[in-house]
Amino acid sequence: MAEVSGRETIGSAAGRGPVVAWGLWDWGGAAFNAVILTFVFSVYLTDKVGEGLPGGVSASAWLGWALGLAGLVVALTAPVSGQFFDATAKRKLSLGVLTSITVMLMAAMFFVHRDYHYLWFGLMLLGIGSATFELSHVPYNSMLRQVSTPATVGRVSGFGWAMGYFGGIILLLIVYFGFISGKGDYRGLLGVPIDDGLNIRLVALVAAVWFAAFAVPLFLFVPELPRTDADPGADTRKLTDAYRILWRDVRELWRDDRRAVGFLFASAIFRDGLAGVFTFGAVLAVRVYGIADSDVLLFGIAANVVAALGAITAGRFDDRIGPKPVIVVSLASMIVCGLALLVVSGPLMFWIFGLLLTVFVGPAQSSARTFLVRLTKPGREGQMFGLYATTGRAVSFLAPILFGFFVWAFGSERAGIVGIILVLALGLAALIPVRAEDLRGR
Repeated sequence: MAEVSGRETIGSAAGRGPVVAWGLWDWGGAAFNAVILTFVFSVYLTDKVGEGLPGGVSASAWLGWALGLAGLVVALTAPVSGQFFDATAKRKLSLGVLTSITVMLMAAMFFVHRDYHYLWFGLMLLGIGSATFELSHVPYNSMLRQVSTPATVGRVSGFGWAMGYFGGIILLLIVYFGFISGKGDYRGLLGVPIDDGLNIRLVALVAAVWFAAFAVPLFLFVPELPRTDADPGADTRKLTDAYRILWRDVRELWRDDRRAVGFLFASAIFRDGLAGVFTFGAVLAVRVYGIADSDVLLFGIAANVVAALGAITAGRFDDRIGPKPVIVVSLASMIVCGLALLVVSGPLMFWIFGLLLTVFVGPAQSSARTFLVRLTKPGREGQMFGLYATTGRAVSFLAPILFGFFVWAFGSERAGIVGIILVLALGLAALIPVRAEDLRGR
């Protein structure tokens, strides 16, 4: 590969337009993560739609099972779908199909009325949408190399993560003040009636339009990847052949490039720890540190802002010194902040050390993506990111189980922090032996 000057600007190989268009997809995709899956629709589904559900099983339990099934689908299909995207040179087409399906499912959530008879319809939409949205990241992440150069891949990846964070923040503010805030039968600045959950159902429509609108530029300005001969024989329509080829490639990875296997293993562990930070952060904020319920959203916004700024800043270090030092420093810093949170008390201390901790979440996420891009053979990105998704799903139980175990063992929700710290430490320990000296500038 030809040497690339470190003075190149972001995405100079393709121009700034494709980089911005690529990042805007992440900006739009935050509508599903932040509004549908995390803060708004899933809460409406379990708290309002599932109210009065007979049978003794809560709506929250059904939600967990629906999302668990979606995760299983992703784990089983992500590697072979990525393999197919690579072999057929149809990453952009595949991303377009998966994005369109996700947007249509989001729009259909408008028809989930506030009645427990609609819970199953809502769970189906959310479960399938979760699977298609997560699968869409396989071709999306694979396109990182198309919109960057070896000298700018870190900055471009950080830009994409930051766009996702900021897009989620802005949309949450829009829907909160426009449709949700206030009391009484009419909510938000738009005065939307809450009867039959209309305000939340309209939020789902707004989220669908938001995702669709900001996804369009990618399909207009990012070119499709030409077909390569990187993986001969993978262009197959037979599922059994696809898994046979996948198993062949995993054996080749183990034989020829064990550090790729080592990184997939290590990143699966520490990415679960990163997910645990956001999954349990709000619970800890309220129940341990005394943050008011009304201030949790404010902390969430602040946390996303600093994580985005951290991703942007760390992207430049990624390009200069490589992705591994960025990940190592980020994980080590998060462990230190987590240990501090074990001993401090009160809202102010949580704001200080909680925000310090989240500063390093964005850099770890972004540089994990560039690490994989840098060590992957051109033309095989889809398959590798498919394995990236699968390995992540395979250990996604670690942080929740360890969090719950330490809470149970010590009879204190504060002790759950130890579980998250332990997962981050295990991921760091697994990453340290992975060789990466030659990845800078690749």
